[in-house]
Amino acid sequence: SSLAGVILRMKSLRLGQVEQFPFLEAPRAKAIADGYDLLGELGAVDDDNELTPIGHELSRLPLDPRVGRMILAAREQQALAEVLVIAAALSGQDVRDRPLEQQQAADQQHKPFDDEKSEFMGTLKLWRWIEAGRGTHGRKDGGDQHKLSNRQQEQRLRDAFISVRRVREWRDIHSQLLTVVAEHGWRRNQAPATYEQIHLALLTGLLGNIGCKAEDDEFYLGARGIKFWRHPGAHLSK
Repeated sequence: SSLAGVILRMKSLRLGQVEQFPFLEAPRAKAIADGYDLLGELGAVDDDNELTPIGHELSRLPLDPRVGRMILAAREQQALAEVLVIAAALSGQDVRDRPLEQQQAADQQHKPFDDEKSEFMGTLKLWRWIEAGRGTHGRKDGGDQHKLSNRQQEQRLRDAFISVRRVREWRDIHSQLLTVVAEHGWRRNQAPATYEQIHLALLTGLLGNIGCKAEDDEFYLGARGIKFWRHPGAHLSK
């Protein structure tokens, strides 16, 4: 696991250099270096590995530093409402199921949640669809709306190849993030954030995930020579 959060907390508590701390089992030097690299990427430490103002703010958030960085940026970009949903999704497993023997059927059911420009916007579409099932459900005869029962909602999720258990985890993480935001007195935006506002906020925590598509192959070339491939369930590949 990443040591970025540990280093951040140790620095904010003034516990000295992580390299000299008397751990019972000292972490490997590479793990420490990777932790510092990530904190540098997030703007949490300067060239001398000392905490920056952003680092001090991040250390007060009980969150993975990447997620915390996105939320701090979303606060500035007026995109907290949307980014909290996406950050919660990134903190857990994908809620979409793709059983080996039913991949085509699953992809067909997931199509309404696809977005032409961004997987992240697709995540928001999926969240809204899930939340609509928890609220009211319009009757075909145009009569009063009525609530879906838990059983109906769970069946609705299963029919769309969405994991009921993972949706519950997603909502739990989102609820925890709402609590953190409320404790700091930050307000969620009432007006919908734009595509640009959302992605500028997300990028602050995902700089290491940027890559260029190889011209003659399916992989992407990322920072520090890393190669990566898109997930089979992802429909965007430009």
